[in-house]
Amino acid sequence: MVWKLFQKTFGKSGKDIQTRLEQAKAQLENQPNVAFSQLAVLAREGSPEAQFLVGQCYLTAKGAPPDLVEGARWMRRAAQNGWAQASFILATLYLHGLPQEVEDQAPKSIFDNSAEQTKREPDFIKAAHWAQRAAEAGYADGQALYGYILTAGPEEIRNPEQALDWYQKAAASGCVQGHLGLGLAALAKAKTQEDYADAAVELKKAADGDMGTAQYLMGVMAERGIGIPQNIPESTQYFAKAAEKKVRGAQAKYGLALLSGKGVARDTVRGETWLRRAALAGDGEAAAILGDMHGRGGDMPPNYAEAISWYRFASDQGHAASSRILGNIYLSGTGVPKDPQAAAQWFKIAAEQGDKEATAELGNLALAGIVPTAEAAEVLECYRKAAAQDDFLAAFNVGVALAQGLGSQKNEEEALKWIRKAADKVVNAQYWYGRMLLEGRGAERNPQEGREWMEKAAESGMTEAQLTYGHLLITGTGGVKDHPQALQWYRKAADSGNVDAMFSIGAMYGGGHEIPEDLVLARSWFQQAAEGGHGLAQLMMGRYLANGIGGDKNLDEARSWYRKAEKQNILQASIELSKLGVDEGVKAPS
Repeated sequence: MVWKLFQKTFGKSGKDIQTRLEQAKAQLENQPNVAFSQLAVLAREGSPEAQFLVGQCYLTAKGAPPDLVEGARWMRRAAQNGWAQASFILATLYLHGLPQEVEDQAPKSIFDNSAEQTKREPDFIKAAHWAQRAAEAGYADGQALYGYILTAGPEEIRNPEQALDWYQKAAASGCVQGHLGLGLAALAKAKTQEDYADAAVELKKAADGDMGTAQYLMGVMAERGIGIPQNIPESTQYFAKAAEKKVRGAQAKYGLALLSGKGVARDTVRGETWLRRAALAGDGEAAAILGDMHGRGGDMPPNYAEAISWYRFASDQGHAASSRILGNIYLSGTGVPKDPQAAAQWFKIAAEQGDKEATAELGNLALAGIVPTAEAAEVLECYRKAAAQDDFLAAFNVGVALAQGLGSQKNEEEALKWIRKAADKVVNAQYWYGRMLLEGRGAERNPQEGREWMEKAAESGMTEAQLTYGHLLITGTGGVKDHPQALQWYRKAADSGNVDAMFSIGAMYGGGHEIPEDLVLARSWFQQAAEGGHGLAQLMMGRYLANGIGGDKNLDEARSWYRKAEKQNILQASIELSKLGVDEGVKAPS
């Protein structure tokens, strides 16, 4: 009697199993716990579909507690029994990484949570095995997935030609992932507008099928007019759709469009919100843009703390420019106390991330003695590696480091070679090379060639070179004297705010040079240089005011300028001040 009752309840006839399976499936939505219990019985009886559904219940926590290991195990049983969709899902799980416990035969303890704590790595080989089974069974999504694995998997299983065949089969079955695969494959090989147009045909089908990646790519193509006519409003619509599907690049693009009103009504609040979503999802460029927004202000007051926070976030994502910006922030003290050491650390991070400007900034700090000696050696080695790859700025920095003894013993001969290598491309190298030849450092003194290189640097707009070249024209070092020409170079340097050049112009107009004397102009230039903190110009202003040269006499102002020059250790200023006395009522001793 008991056996008959058991058979009646749990009979294994195909018709009976299918009936019970349909009943369980019907209860999945409203009574998932009851449905799961029924499916579990059917799964143990060997029903592939029930095994698949039990696996799904574990993976989606529907009628069963969430359990990746048990879910994957049941998917594997269903796949082994020929259920194509289970093969597809199992392949997907292996691509995301499954814990080792999935492969173990022993049942999992209810107290064992090690699977949740185990670091999981993608397994392309096992994923390929199960994706191939799904593909060969005619499951379209499996065909597209197998095509992807053959495209993006490790070298030993990569086969782009086979991948294309599987994408085509998937697309022929109406699978949007197949169209996406075909579009991506076409993009990778595209060279002409016609090629890009072919890619756009497939990508549009995938985008129309609501594939976020395809929508993003169609947005980029519409934005730039690649393969399809340029259409900014349409591109923004694509970005909006892809952004909703959490495509990071699209979130950033849509955020920027909202901020600028590009193809959509301007909305800074929503724009920042989308940029934040992209940044928090790991988009370093979006985080950097947020840093720029808060640092620059505009629609909102500058918020340097917020800007720094976003730049740090971007740096953590490998955004080299953000690391360099942080270095500049700490170097200048923008919104934070000045901290050259912190600046050096950020420049170092940026340099390691491949930012050449940061490498140069780090070198400047090293030359200034801010970078510790041990790290200076690392900086020099970094320069050498970059210079070996024809990075001319790095070659210049190697030369300067060797000339200064930074990170190694001082070696002016080798320094001169590196600086010469950079001189054809780097203005600062032209200046340094000319100066070293003029001074006889690293080679015999060569005033003629040194003057030629200094002229090149001056013509390239380097202020220090313009000033130095002016001096060479005054003295005739390495060539003829030319005071009028020297005056022109001094003026160019002065236009850049160089107080030494301003002083030199004042000295030339003050007399004794091959230009007309003009004491009024001389006094004017001395005053500009003095106000810029030039000690000798302050001394000259004292003299001009004390003696009424080039303008009115004013002893009080003369004393004021002498005192300023005195603070800069100009001995003659102290002597001149003592001659004047403390004020007009006190005469200097005879």
